[in-house]
Amino acid sequence: MRLTSNEPNELGVKGPWQRRLPLAVVRWSDVRWSDVRRGSAGSAVSLVYLLITIISVGSSHPHLWGQQVTTQAPAQSFSSGGQDGGVSSSVDGMLPQAPGVDRYPMAEVIPDDRDMTTVTIESDGPQSKTGTVYTVDENVVITYGDRVVRADHVEFDTETGELTATGHLRVTGGRNHEDIKASHGTMNMKDQTGRFYDVDGSVGLKNPASHAMVYANSNPFLFTGRMVVRTGPEEYEIYDGTLTSCQLPNPDWMLYAGKFTVDSVKAKAQKSVFRLMNIPVLFLPYVTHPVDAESRQSGVLIPELPITHSSTKGFVTGEQFYWAINRSADVTVGAQYYSLRGWEQSGMFRYRGLGNDFAKARYSGLLDRGITTNGVYLNQGGEDVTFSGRHDFSAQTRIVGDAEYLSSFAYREAFAEGFSLAVSSDIFSVFYGVHEADGFSESIRSDRYQGLKLSAVAATPTTPAIPEEQVRIFHAPSLDFSGTEHELGRSGLFWSFEASQAGLSRVQPSFATGGLTQRLDVHPEIAYPMSFGGWNIRASAGLRETVYNRSRHAPYGPNALPVELPSSLNRSDGEVEVEVRAPVVERTFDSKKVEKMFGHDLRHTIEPEFTYRYVGGVNNFLNVLRFDDVDIASDTNELEYGVTQRLFLRPVKEKPCKEAVKSKTNPNLDNEIDQVQRQEDSSNNGKDRKPTCGSRELISWKIAQKHFFNEDFGGAVVNGARNIFDTTLNFSGVAFLTEPRAISPLISRLRVRTSEHMDLEWDFDYDTGAKKFTSDNVFVDVHENNIFAGLSYARLNAPGRFYTEGVTSAVSDFDQLRVLLGYGSPTKPGLGVAGNIGMNLNTGSSALVQYEAVQASYNWNCCGFSVEVRKYELGVTPSDTAERFSFTLLNIGTAGNLRKTASLF
Repeated sequence: MRLTSNEPNELGVKGPWQRRLPLAVVRWSDVRWSDVRRGSAGSAVSLVYLLITIISVGSSHPHLWGQQVTTQAPAQSFSSGGQDGGVSSSVDGMLPQAPGVDRYPMAEVIPDDRDMTTVTIESDGPQSKTGTVYTVDENVVITYGDRVVRADHVEFDTETGELTATGHLRVTGGRNHEDIKASHGTMNMKDQTGRFYDVDGSVGLKNPASHAMVYANSNPFLFTGRMVVRTGPEEYEIYDGTLTSCQLPNPDWMLYAGKFTVDSVKAKAQKSVFRLMNIPVLFLPYVTHPVDAESRQSGVLIPELPITHSSTKGFVTGEQFYWAINRSADVTVGAQYYSLRGWEQSGMFRYRGLGNDFAKARYSGLLDRGITTNGVYLNQGGEDVTFSGRHDFSAQTRIVGDAEYLSSFAYREAFAEGFSLAVSSDIFSVFYGVHEADGFSESIRSDRYQGLKLSAVAATPTTPAIPEEQVRIFHAPSLDFSGTEHELGRSGLFWSFEASQAGLSRVQPSFATGGLTQRLDVHPEIAYPMSFGGWNIRASAGLRETVYNRSRHAPYGPNALPVELPSSLNRSDGEVEVEVRAPVVERTFDSKKVEKMFGHDLRHTIEPEFTYRYVGGVNNFLNVLRFDDVDIASDTNELEYGVTQRLFLRPVKEKPCKEAVKSKTNPNLDNEIDQVQRQEDSSNNGKDRKPTCGSRELISWKIAQKHFFNEDFGGAVVNGARNIFDTTLNFSGVAFLTEPRAISPLISRLRVRTSEHMDLEWDFDYDTGAKKFTSDNVFVDVHENNIFAGLSYARLNAPGRFYTEGVTSAVSDFDQLRVLLGYGSPTKPGLGVAGNIGMNLNTGSSALVQYEAVQASYNWNCCGFSVEVRKYELGVTPSDTAERFSFTLLNIGTAGNLRKTASLF
């Protein structure tokens, strides 16, 4: 039996909860107008009946109900300051001051405040009614708006809204997905208040059709209580209860308290006890937990306790305060105390606006007391400030900033969270605004480069201190204009250009430019692409004009310091380039043997390419001061030749597959594709995993080399020095010119992706003249189910300034190996173990092991514990061994000093 109740339609009736009766519906097609024209009495009666029915139905529509209006006239207008200085209060004789001014009372609609919520009662058993009270049994379901009440027996008063339920009582619904299970209880459906006894409940969890509990928001929790009092639609008081984010009835952790107060924003309690594995661990005078996923709370974060120890920092303790300014911004400030070093302050601001708008700033600073190691005193205090942000005025106009200020590289090296940041020696900051439309771009830019060339060395009883050496380059500011290729009518010719006006400055040891050096650079180009018979050819010609208001004294030797001259400099050149791409040679291997071996067909492609480039007119290269890549343009007459081979796997038969994951532009996420793939692997344990749809690349291998017909690049090569030109920099990032030469090193770029779980890359530059590898890099990444591993090998033997323990070398020579191996997952229950080691194989200059770390973790259903031991041996700073740990509560937070960025998982 199904009963539906609703408020009455009649105006002025106060008694709610009457049955809703169906209204008669009359179709216009039932009336035949020919009968009306005959003038028969029956037709006339039918027509009158029809009109009465239409009026009755229409008059019951809510828009035609009686509305209350106000009869109060608008306030009278008074004018003062007349010629006689008096005050006129006449209303009838006044004209309106402007069109639309009300002179008569206007009806104002008062909103209807009656509750029009539909209530539905369903049950499998008998139902009875005494007056306005329904008594219903067996699987009773009462739906009131977004709330659903289920019980074995229900007594419901339709007039007052009072409801009494016993036996398997369950109340669900609401904006936060509330779910209450109780033995019995009472409710008022109108006021949404009530009392429940022997309660198990949850907020932020829902049970879909798959019957697996899933999170409805980012802050779910479960609770129990002897009695729960509902004081409003989303307000509860829990007496003698518990609160947790773990699944009941055996949670990993719980909060016990005599009373919890829960509203639409947060749950809070006083004098609560935190239990871990049902063991009392911590007494909390006051604690809160967010309920609303869209709101955040300000408050004190979990403190960092002095449990772990560092050999150079001592015991570490700290605290942070979090301030949720609004939905779009927050601030975190805190301080840490190192028992051997002193105080460190930190702060972070975050803002997320509409679209791509964001801002993020971070500060850290250490007031170092210093440390004495082997009789040498070191003070490694410093400050580090970073900022990044973006604001889009429109789809074509935006401003962007990414900046960092570091007062001391020694501070970063000693107190950075991870090894990669600790050894980073370059800082680049930039602010720019750009407008792009119709293939044209105008921008204003200011940037600063800061690079460490020599680390500071402390004084010893026998040697003096060696100061830190840096190179700093400024663009302050630069106006840039550019245009992509645009066709000249229908000629097939395409023109483009680049132009800039910049103020430049450079500071390095023993040299600094005098103020800002002004530079104007204009670079137009015209190109003609063509194709025939599978051949693609692009011929282009261009001019370049660059003007400086200062220059450099020349000639000079390989180790000479720059000498700035006040005289201006004009550099001009002409450029010609022809790029030729031959037809792609391909073959498909689809034999049964190939299909059996690889499970796919194989397609092999060969892509040869040739590029001839000529630049002439730069006869004053040595007189140009160096600031960026614009200043290293030189004469050249060269031919680049290379070939790229690819091997593709093509599915033989149509099989179930998944679309390839495409990364979205997001400034706060890194390696999104890899993260999605790892989440999928974690969710299904590697079982029933579908391959990616379509063909995929198995192997890609490119080999290229350049031949230089102009061996000294128009006199730009300085014998015995490292020479960098734009043509060599664009070809290989490794410098190789120390003398005139005709052949560049052979470069090879090999990438192999055997499956979605293994990647291999091998890049090298082989100098055929010196018969040696100037650079050799190998990268391997493997992840299968819970096993993951990584290896990187880097070898460099090339011209460049290099410092080893304060000794200068003309060759950069290092040989390093990094290995990572682990088992486990940060999001799955169970044991996890991982190890990481970095070694310097060139042991003649420093220690063999630069850093090593071992981490172990164990995750329960809703909490986890991790501990790590790491050691740094960087040579310049004292050797540091530290222990770190973290304890994480699901959807609550993390305590400890093992940061996510430094974790091996």
